[in-house]
Formats: sequence, C-alpha cells, structure tokens
Amino acid sequence: MKNKPLPLIASLAALPLLILAASSLLRPVPSGRAQASVCTRPFVPVATPLNDLGANEYLRGGTAPTGFTGGLYPSGSNTRPSAHEAAGVALAQQITPLDAAGNPDPNGKIVMISVGMSNAFMEFRSFKNLAEADPDTNPNLILINGAQPGQVAQYWTDPNAPTWITVTQRLSDAGLTPQQVQIAWVKEVRTGDGSFPGKAEQLQADLEAIAQNLLINYPNVKLAYLSSRTRSYVVNEPALSPEPAAYESGFAVKWLIEKQINGAGLNYNPANGPVTAPYLSWGPYLWIDGLNPRSDGLIWEAADMVGDCTHPSDQGEAKAAAQLFHFFQQDTTTYPWFTASGVPPFSYTYLPVILEPIAQNQQNRNN
Repeated sequence: MKNKPLPLIASLAALPLLILAASSLLRPVPSGRAQASVCTRPFVPVATPLNDLGANEYLRGGTAPTGFTGGLYPSGSNTRPSAHEAAGVALAQQITPLDAAGNPDPNGKIVMISVGMSNAFMEFRSFKNLAEADPDTNPNLILINGAQPGQVAQYWTDPNAPTWITVTQRLSDAGLTPQQVQIAWVKEVRTGDGSFPGKAEQLQADLEAIAQNLLINYPNVKLAYLSSRTRSYVVNEPALSPEPAAYESGFAVKWLIEKQINGAGLNYNPANGPVTAPYLSWGPYLWIDGLNPRSDGLIWEAADMVGDCTHPSDQGEAKAAAQLFHFFQQDTTTYPWFTASGVPPFSYTYLPVILEPIAQNQQNRNN
C-alpha cells in the first residue's frame, strides 16, 4: 500500500528531523584521507533568509537600504504564481523515459544532471546516494553529477566550454546521451565579494546563459531547478564566497526566475514562440543565517563547514542533500517523475526507510 502523503505543513515540520537524521547517517566511508578541520569562526548574523524576508526590504549590513525585497517569487511570495505553477505541473506530466535518440520508450531513461561548482558537486553526490537508496525513487531516473570543483558561473556561459564537454562525457560514461536529459539542478556563484546589486546582476546574467546553454546542449531538457549558496562564516573579508555576497546570490536566482515569469525572454513554451530555455523554478533554498533558526527550524553551524568556512563538511553536505531530497520528493513539479509511486511519499512512518545508512567514498574537497 502506498503511503498517504502528509499535509504540506506536517511534511515541512518533519524536515528538521529528516535533516538531523541524514546528518548522522549519511557518513562517507573513510578513504585514507581525513576530512579537513571544521570551521571555527564565530557566528556573526548576516541577513534574514529570502524565504523569511517576504515583502520586507533587504537592509545590507542590517542598516543600509537596498530597495529590494525578499520572497523567492514575485511580491514577497514563496510560492510560484498560479500560471507558472500550472505550467510546471503540466511539464512534469510530460517527463517520460526516453531512448538514446530522445524518443519516448518505456524501457528508456529519465536523466537529471547537476551543474555547478564544488559545493554543488558535494551536495549532489550525497543527494544522489539518498535517492538511489530509497525504494520509492523512480527506477527509470538516472542522476548524473555534472557539477565540477572550481567551475564557477563564468565557466559555463559558453555552450562549448570544457565544463559542458565534461558533463556530456559523464553522460557517455554512464551509457547515456544528451537527448535523454530532461531535468537539471543548477547551483552557481561568482567568487569573491562585491557590490550589491552589481555582483548579483552579473551572476543573474551568467545563470541566464547557463539556462540557455542547457537547451543548446540537451535539446529535450524541460525543467531546471536553481539553488543559491549555503551560508559562509566569512563575513566582510576577502574569501572565495564571503558574506553578504553568498546571501545575495539568492537575488540572482530570484531575478532570473522572475524574468521568465514576466515573459521577458527565456521562453519555455513553444506556443509563445521559439523556445530558448527550460522552465525555471527554485529548487530548495539552502541559505540559513547561521545559528538564527530559519522559519522551518533549521540552523547552519560552523561545524557544517570545513576549515575555510565556505565548503560543506560531511555534516553540512548531508544537511544540504537532505533538503534536496525532500524537495524533489515533495514539489508538485517533481514528484510525478521523481517518485516511483507518482505521489509525495514522505511520512513519519516512512522516515526510517528514507534514512537507511548510506556508504559513499569521500572525495577531495577542491575549489
């Protein structure tokens, strides 16, 4: 018997439990290399997460007006506008197994790739392990980790860049073709600090090019989900991805999706003209203001990062992976193709099955 889905409120209430259990169970198998020391910097508040900021204005540094409000979607909302929601649900119903030539085939595959840098690579590999261990993950779904350490946003803006060639090679190594890719998860950043909104606007432009390049390289891609950075504990100092720039990368994702919603380019609907990008939506919003609990109860501790206070530790990697897993099981535009049952499977009785221990090989954390 299939598990009856919980109401959304109950499901979200269980998310911290899911992440806590995943953090303790999703441990890499020792590979002869000890994990780098964890972050020891003190917690310094940065900002209110976009999903909690709502229609309120973002004050940079807590005091400087920016003129920009929060919410993941327009008007301070965290839910997709009704028309965009309906379009995403309809596209989700079109996801079907494809053969090597991209034709529907019940014996074919549904391929989802990741695009991003080192943090995305680490988080997606643990998400992949969670999904592959779960009995209700669609058996036709194949997850390919295309994210690459050190390959930040600007290295993906050329459709012929080595980054894309590497993704296609990873598909080939798995016996798959570009024509079978239908879904992508994208998490990118521009390194260093910078002004606001200037740096976020640069990242938005990069993400727009990445969205278009997805369609160029993978002609059957329909859905792309974006996440912004997790929190850094490096604040107002030169670093790979310090605060508040890491937080502000969320605005780049927000503005990109709003651009598609408002019809200014990035068309995904052939009825509206040439298709130039897949349908865009937020994936899980991963940024948490450190020890200040987010509205869902989650926190991001120093121990969630390695010594550079930027890359996730094993614990942080598991936290991010659990949020990815929860999102793709629960979202209305994902569960029809992500789950074998075609319904959101999460429930309290199902939790121990989701969180069975997973073995994975630890890999070097490169930037």
